[in-house]
Amino acid sequence: MVRYPVTLTSDDNGTVLVTFPDFPEAHTFGDHNTEALARAVDALETIIDAYIRDRRDIPEPSAIAADSVRLPSLIATKVQLYKRMRHQHVTKSELARRLHVHMPQIDRLLDVKHGSRLEQLEAAAHALGGNLEVAFVVPDEFPIQAAAANVRRATGRYRTSGRPRRAAGMPVHARVLVARTKSTRLSSKKR
Repeated sequence: MVRYPVTLTSDDNGTVLVTFPDFPEAHTFGDHNTEALARAVDALETIIDAYIRDRRDIPEPSAIAADSVRLPSLIATKVQLYKRMRHQHVTKSELARRLHVHMPQIDRLLDVKHGSRLEQLEAAAHALGGNLEVAFVVPDEFPIQAAAANVRRATGRYRTSGRPRRAAGMPVHARVLVARTKSTRLSSKKR
């Protein structure tokens, strides 16, 4: 899970201004904190998309002091692929050759607004010498709901038919990570 810190500031017109310490040119606002944080995710996606299009380095998240926004898992994966490409000096055309696809497919793969498929991202990770790992993460913020679920399981008081219920307020986030493995040069030498 990738979280970027944000700074919330009350504006003189009654709105809440959101700025990003890691992206000084990005900002947004909302009528209240909740709306401002919701808009902050969209602003973060937009600035990351601009950085990728301009071929700029995307900064690592700085330390979180108070408020932060979570980068959606699909976009976080695309950011990791982009960073790996820059680290290895792999161009989009080189990645297209490695994957045996056309350039527009690579453009869509790195487009944060495009819903790429998991197998496409996995193939790109392999072409860059990495693996794609998907993990479901249940935050420890909800110990009461987790304890209640354990009691229901132990006592047999839970639904056995239909769609399974989830405790209210207990989100399950998918975290997608690109794990670094040996570089493609090292693995090709061993073959």
